Amino acid sequence: MAARVSPHAIAVLVLLHDTAHSFSLEHRNLRCRGPPSYLAFASRAIAIPRPIPTLTRGRCAAGGSASDDARYDGDDEIGGGGCRVLLMDHLNINHERGRHDALNAFYFDFLGCGVDTRKYDNYLAGRKTIWANAGMHQFHLPEGNPSAQVFDGMITLVHDDLDLLMERYNEYLDGDHRFAPLKDTEFLVGVVKSDPSDDDDDYDDDDDDGYMMLVTDPWGTEFCILPSDDPTEDRAAHIGIQPCVVNDDGRGPTTTHALAMEDVTVYVTHDANLDGIGRFYEYVLGTRTIPELSTMSSICIAMGERQTLTFARHPDGPDVEVVHHDFGDDDDDDKSSASTPHFGYPPNYGPHVSVYVTNMPWAYAKAEELGVLYINSRFKRRAYNLEDAIDQCMFRLIDIIDPLDDEGKVILRLEHEVRSATTRDGKMYKSCPLVANVAI
Repeated sequence: MAARVSPHAIAVLVLLHDTAHSFSLEHRNLRCRGPPSYLAFASRAIAIPRPIPTLTRGRCAAGGSASDDARYDGDDEIGGGGCRVLLMDHLNINHERGRHDALNAFYFDFLGCGVDTRKYDNYLAGRKTIWANAGMHQFHLPEGNPSAQVFDGMITLVHDDLDLLMERYNEYLDGDHRFAPLKDTEFLVGVVKSDPSDDDDDYDDDDDDGYMMLVTDPWGTEFCILPSDDPTEDRAAHIGIQPCVVNDDGRGPTTTHALAMEDVTVYVTHDANLDGIGRFYEYVLGTRTIPELSTMSSICIAMGERQTLTFARHPDGPDVEVVHHDFGDDDDDDKSSASTPHFGYPPNYGPHVSVYVTNMPWAYAKAEELGVLYINSRFKRRAYNLEDAIDQCMFRLIDIIDPLDDEGKVILRLEHEVRSATTRDGKMYKSCPLVANVAI
């Protein structure tokens, strides 16, 4: 279905070919395409009224990879036997208080995420936190106080049907009541063509794999939507799944159209120590950087075998202020157990990412050694020490520092919830979406 001229402003897509990553890559058994960092240029262009644009991009290899010899090379065990990441299971970002209508229209009616059964009452009531599921991954969407967060980066989803998204966008243009809450918001849609030899500017619904979509949510957070070449494999229900409400049309938890959160790209300042970020994740969580998906301006980190977490220099230039935390007033009086200065940070209302790991006590010890442990009094589950972390099956950290930096300079602050897939007695943690033989 070809897109029609829109009265809504659509971003002009500007693409620099020499910044493009290859469209598909298999590396060390990673079933992921990597971060679409080249798309950052497209989403920052001037918006003008026009048809949904298409843009050719070349299939060129990423250049300027992060240095292999920049890995931590100390005496401690890195990766493998110490700890490894199983899954980056959710991204937590606030939506605008009182605008569940826009949240539902975007995540469920447009993107095709599933409503998590554990937050169904909130969904029906139109208040409090909603969880939107994409295969075994989630968006945790609490109410802002009162405004929404705009995630300063790019979220990459894999979708089973871009034709359906185009159809829904055209229904939005035609005034379909389901999408009325998206009017007069930041909601934008664009299409990027992957084949440079194709001069046809119209979206071709017979060649779904030749396109990817750029979508901006009602508040300004940017998404890259990739087509799935194998929905069953990309959904990976044999590995894990989140529980979804069965809709009136019978769609159950295994058939959400949004299949997976493949990459989360986090923008950083231009002077950020990218190699130091890579060493941090390797030291604390046992991850590895992926040189083939990293550039001189970005570093890509494997989050299990199917996802990546990417840190990229901000596309708006070196003068942009980049802040991923939002410290609020601390009205919590329970600070008696705080054992490091970082526990004394006020509650963070900024976004956070959640990861499941194989050996949480090991990761806790490494985070404690670096002094980056954090308690967010915004949430009820708090780990003041290792025993608390084991009981709660989680701990938090917020400062990212280079393990080789003796001064411990903070490169950036991004809250992480580090979870264990199993409880103290070896049973599966109740919220873990992975099947037992994968998680243990």
